[in-house]
Amino acid sequence: MTSKATTPEQYLKELPADRKEAVNKLRDTIVNNIPNGFKETISYGMLGYVVPHSLYPGGYHCDPSLPLPFINIASQKNFIALYHMGLYSNPVLLKWFTAEYPKHSAAKLDMGKSCIRFKKPEHIPYKLIAELAKKVTVKDWIATYEKNVKR
Repeated sequence: MTSKATTPEQYLKELPADRKEAVNKLRDTIVNNIPNGFKETISYGMLGYVVPHSLYPGGYHCDPSLPLPFINIASQKNFIALYHMGLYSNPVLLKWFTAEYPKHSAAKLDMGKSCIRFKKPEHIPYKLIAELAKKVTVKDWIATYEKNVKR
């Protein structure tokens, strides 16, 4: 479900009541742990954490007018989603995350290439998400992006 919100605050205000607490807590987890340099914005109709053009002028290869995306949070129809491009592009990070996940959540990991789906808000492993958010700096993400995409 893509939001028409233009600010993170508006996005959060428009959330359904049963999602507000979990998405706000997930947002706080990211904001309080993501390394300096990433900027919170609305990206693709979701909460987004991006490398701004001031740090990476080339922007996103799919649309250079957009900043380089890194993490997104979305309230979808049947789940809350956390999109983490580092998991998609860094096999070492993905291996770490999939090994750690069962230690932090009783729920089975429901994951696509970069999307982690939480069908029940009480299954969101906030402590693990905080650790994940800390693991990749802006410099690391740009290097990974350029290695994998800008060949």
